[in-house]
Amino acid sequence: MTAKELAGRLGMTETGLSIAIGDNGNPPLKRLQEIAGILNVDISELFERKGDFIAFVRRSGVTHTFDTEKSLKEFADTL
Repeated sequence: MTAKELAGRLGMTETGLSIAIGDNGNPPLKRLQEIAGILNVDISELFERKGDFIAFVRRSGVTHTFDTEKSLKEFADTL
């Protein structure tokens, strides 16, 4: 699910989602519960370590998260 899709399901814009999550990456518990519910996962799964690679890219006020080099390269290729 993209950040845009998640934001839409939360009833906000992608920028609004970025603000709601917070610049420090510490969103309120209520927001984490909403996100976990939409993704149909336990809150703890939002913090699971998937591998040795993680990258965050902030572009035009939107934060993108990548857990593989391949996904980061694919994003970069679209720019």
